[in-house]
Amino acid sequence: MGHIYCQECGFQNPEAANYCARCGALLVRDEGGTEATQTFTPDDGEDTAAEALEDLGITGPALVVRSGGGRAGETFHPEGETSIGRSPDCGIFLDDVTVSRKHAVLVARDDGYFVEDQGSLNGTFVNRKRVESAQLEDGDELQIGKYRLTFLNR
Repeated sequence: MGHIYCQECGFQNPEAANYCARCGALLVRDEGGTEATQTFTPDDGEDTAAEALEDLGITGPALVVRSGGGRAGETFHPEGETSIGRSPDCGIFLDDVTVSRKHAVLVARDDGYFVEDQGSLNGTFVNRKRVESAQLEDGDELQIGKYRLTFLNR
């Protein structure tokens, strides 16, 4: 014999019941059967994202906020060694509790730009892989806390 749970109080009632035996609420039966799944293919949005970055007309090294904190589209132009973190003293200030005060550093070297994690609690990710240090290439995705940034070097 099956059971039906009250949506008001959570009491387990016999399947034949129309009202909850504990609180008297009308029991709603799940008709079920409707498909609630969506199919997502990561490649679907890649072309439009790349086109949107092209439209920005950015030259030289830059970090563009793609999502997080309502700051999408904001652009940072790093110079030399740029600190990234939740501290207002950082060159790139990302105000969110998922970002450490001194989360990472973006460093310009002779052979390119590198991101170096500074012992952050939630880690630094480049192209969805956690890294301690990594060289950044044009178009790489950098994730710090809830922020996703794209590195451009054109």
